[in-house]
Amino acid sequence: MRITRASANKRAGRATLLDGVGLMVAAGEMVAIIGPNGVGKSTLLRLLSGDLRPNAGEVRLKQRAISSFTPRELAAHRAMLSQHINVTFPFTVEEIVQMGAGERSAREAGPLVDAALDEVGLAHFHERQLPTLSGGEQQRVHFARVLVQLACGEAEHGPGLLLLDEPTSSLDLRHQIDLVEAARRRAGSGTAVIAILHDLNLAIRFADRLVVLAGGKLAADGSRTDVLTRETIRDIFEIDAVVHQADGVPYVLPQSMRAAVPPR
Repeated sequence: MRITRASANKRAGRATLLDGVGLMVAAGEMVAIIGPNGVGKSTLLRLLSGDLRPNAGEVRLKQRAISSFTPRELAAHRAMLSQHINVTFPFTVEEIVQMGAGERSAREAGPLVDAALDEVGLAHFHERQLPTLSGGEQQRVHFARVLVQLACGEAEHGPGLLLLDEPTSSLDLRHQIDLVEAARRRAGSGTAVIAILHDLNLAIRFADRLVVLAGGKLAADGSRTDVLTRETIRDIFEIDAVVHQADGVPYVLPQSMRAAVPPR
């Protein structure tokens, strides 16, 4: 079952952020979006979430134009962990995570909140105030909130869409792996997962497909072995790298900056 499909252009003033980018993601599939800074990755995710509308083209969620969903309907069919979340009020961890349950009572949402906090390794943080936590701990709290939202929506509507915008940026190595493994488990249960990842080796290890953006356009879309070649890495990221394999899984070792291209 196809969960989301997009073929869209997006502009900001005279700047073209996305130029005819097409993407389809099925239930149970985990897709990593990779590419340099400023090529439209977050813009694409916001289009897929319904937060932005394309200037041309369309985005469909479960065979329906995403623009036709009400905010409440969207929350029940897709959950998104944004790149920047700033909470300054002294909400407790439990209060933040329970927000993912929408209008459900604390009693009804309690087991989901407990399960999500246990999954992100914060089972004993219920009463801690969010601003007192480290950046990485706050990121895990918001991920738990998104997991609760996803669980509530999928209980009523079946497999949904999980969108993650640079979810590992403030996490240490162990918690990076924990987070992408949690996302991988959701894909295993039928959720369509789309994650922006800057760590190429995390993307290779956990994604079914890699989607590469460059200059606002789709540069590549395919399996990890087809997409992450030495030539692609040089062309897209402008570095030299060696691509090895361990147990049939490729991994990337960056070597050096690419030599500057002489002017024509």
